Amino acid sequence: MRDFVGIGGTQPIPDRVSILRFRRLLVEHDLSLKLLKVIDAKHTAHGLLLKIGEHDPEMHKTKKVNQWHFGMKAHIGTDADSGLVHTVIGTAANANNVTTVTHCCGEEQVVFADAGYQGASKRDEASGVDWQIAIRLGKRKQQRLTPWGALTEQAEKLKAGVQVKLEHPFRVIKRQCGHGKARCRGLA
Repeated sequence: MRDFVGIGGTQPIPDRVSILRFRRLLVEHDLSLKLLKVIDAKHTAHGLLLKIGEHDPEMHKTKKVNQWHFGMKAHIGTDADSGLVHTVIGTAANANNVTTVTHCCGEEQVVFADAGYQGASKRDEASGVDWQIAIRLGKRKQQRLTPWGALTEQAEKLKAGVQVKLEHPFRVIKRQCGHGKARCRGLA
């Protein structure tokens, strides 16, 4: 969107209301089809062809918190002390997170992971590692009512303190680089 509008750097893109108003002005003045022809001519001059309905067989859809997502997701291995990323893996959106444990983990002895990696410690290829996996929010709410609830909550806050460092690369990619959602062709 930044390239299309001609906005560089970290400037924010126009909000949806501004884009909607602009679109309405184009339609009112019969400019939308003319603009589309100009854009199509530029694409054709660069050897690009706009098609509809093309599907990448390596990408899949999945439902997360009542919202559908299509595409891929990134899994990273990050050093907890320095925050440096040592491994990046891309999988289809419907792939379970625990399938990447052997690829994301290097020589770590302790691994901190979000709730999507539950069950990783039970896998044969992940043995010998101390897994510190966050408890799902619904389960945490249930455990708060138990006598051990306060201790469990403290443990989860300690895990979250480490995990926040590990989530920082995703923040950089999404917010600073502007790739909250990016479309790519194929896992490679």
